[in-house]
Amino acid sequence: MNLTRKIISKHLVEGNMVPGEEIAIKIDQTLTQDATGTMAYLEFEAMGIPRVKTELSVSYVDHNTLQTGFENADDHRFLQSAAAKFGVYFSRPGNGICHQVHLERFGVPGKTLLGSDSHTPTAGGLGMLAIGAGGLDVAMAMAGRPFYLAMPRVVNIRLHGSLPPWVSAKDIILEVLRRLTVKGGVGKVMEYGGDGVRNLSVPERATIANMGAELGATSSIFPSDDITKRFLEAQGRGGDYVHLTADADAEYDEMIDIDLERLEPLIALPHSPDNVVRVSDVAGLKVDQVFIGSCTNSSYADLVRVSKILKGKTVAPNVSLVIAPGSKQVLYMLAKNGFLADLVAAGARILECACGPCVGVGQAPPSAGVSLRTSNRNFEGRSGTKDAKVYLTSCETAAASAIAGVITDPRTLGEVILVETPEKFDADDRMIIPPPEDGSRVEIIRGPNIKPLPGMSPLPDVIRGRVLLKVGDNITTDHIMPAGAKILPLRSNIPAISEHCFEAVDPTFPERARKAGGGFIVGGSNYGQGSSREHAALAPMYLGVKAVIAKSFARIHRQNLINFGILPLVFAEERDYDDIKGPGDGEGDELAIENAREGLLSDCLEVKNLTTGKVYKVKHNLSGRQIDIILAGGLLNLAGRRWDMEK
Repeated sequence: MNLTRKIISKHLVEGNMVPGEEIAIKIDQTLTQDATGTMAYLEFEAMGIPRVKTELSVSYVDHNTLQTGFENADDHRFLQSAAAKFGVYFSRPGNGICHQVHLERFGVPGKTLLGSDSHTPTAGGLGMLAIGAGGLDVAMAMAGRPFYLAMPRVVNIRLHGSLPPWVSAKDIILEVLRRLTVKGGVGKVMEYGGDGVRNLSVPERATIANMGAELGATSSIFPSDDITKRFLEAQGRGGDYVHLTADADAEYDEMIDIDLERLEPLIALPHSPDNVVRVSDVAGLKVDQVFIGSCTNSSYADLVRVSKILKGKTVAPNVSLVIAPGSKQVLYMLAKNGFLADLVAAGARILECACGPCVGVGQAPPSAGVSLRTSNRNFEGRSGTKDAKVYLTSCETAAASAIAGVITDPRTLGEVILVETPEKFDADDRMIIPPPEDGSRVEIIRGPNIKPLPGMSPLPDVIRGRVLLKVGDNITTDHIMPAGAKILPLRSNIPAISEHCFEAVDPTFPERARKAGGGFIVGGSNYGQGSSREHAALAPMYLGVKAVIAKSFARIHRQNLINFGILPLVFAEERDYDDIKGPGDGEGDELAIENAREGLLSDCLEVKNLTTGKVYKVKHNLSGRQIDIILAGGLLNLAGRRWDMEK
């Protein structure tokens, strides 16, 4: 078997390992972060279960640490008290980005990890089967329930040879994105192999696994080998090592070969991670800002290399260079070994160990500015500046460009800089608070901005309403529910955050949805790509949306819609998308689905256009379990009924 199927087979609870069929797997570990975690723990609390039932669950605070008001601090206090009550480890603000810290301190080869963050597959660099999901799915896993997903196809990406000087792991994943696009990984796990894998460190593998999320992939995974063993031993966790590789005659659904020696520095142009060209093609373009960090490229090795590039030099006068180390461990070792001094001397602005600019929390670029970033997404407006042009690239290209003031091919820097993995990392877990053995007496602390979960109603038999919004292809969860320093503090307050739903597309959407009493959204292909934030489903549900009709959906968002009782429907004939008019064409067509509850039991539903008299065929592709969720009005409603029956 291949590595993916080996891990799934050991964790399989329900179903058959046939690609596309629904399966359920046992989850060993979970992680949450503060932007999604508050809602996840409110959901877990609503289940009435006193203690998590996983082997390990960790609550991280890394996204929303700017604290421009009381809301962030209140969320952090809530999360810390909830972690203590429910038996969850709590990684305090400043300890680092969830994926970097989990790689350092908790990841175990061969285990399953479910996280309420789309970049959870970062841990695939250690040989974990790590999957991003909505907060409610993670809450269910913490409650001891299996995680349901479509059995993925497994793609073997075979890496051959060694990287040339100044070419990095970031360039490998940018090459994969160039070939496959942001839709190319949907329903798949990207499993890396080939002789080139042995030339990549665990942090480099993690960079590649991290950005596999931009392919829409279920996960990405590397073998656990001697390099994995050395990394875990250097972290003082040698006992967690498990040798785990694919069988020599393993079978795959697809195979892709990449000759590493032929790669060169690459860069993703605005506004999509798959809009990839060679750095040399755009060299010389003036740069306003450089951000080095994020869960993709903030390891110790990454920042040591940047420090060595910058040593003795000064950031160009036209450039603001900001650097965010991925963890307290990284920052401490940079300071201890003198590399932090070189970064500061060169003019870099050192940020705290958090996501920061990647999620639009601080350091927004200037108007129409060019920002080079080592992060994973460059969606329009995500940086906090709507007309900014964000380019994604490696640490080497970013550092070279910060010095020159223009996009610069790092191969012009001369002799390559090599950075070895330390024989021993400085491990200090004092910023990780373990839960007490008994949390029954712990009081959960709630601030005034933390509101109860909104109620969810069962699916009506007749769904009728206007097309409230019609959007195109590759609409992201950032389009649906923005992040950023102004809106992230509202993540635990659904009524308040709903006022910003589709703000980047149509600021009038919330008011129109309320006045209309809800309605439909019509979308193009890959609707809901990007972040796992379930708020992109919660807010439309709160505003009365009962169905989204699209050409296709991104995996996590589709499941989030189902979890909150919104029907995700796919056009049987894509040309019907063009026939439906949204509010941009006037008032928007009025649609109706009659006998919706009964119709769900068949593969195909009919949508009547009451404005034009036309009828469209749509498919739901829901499993029997998912149909039950929709009929009940959401996963919490269904789970509550079943737990009552079990009691």
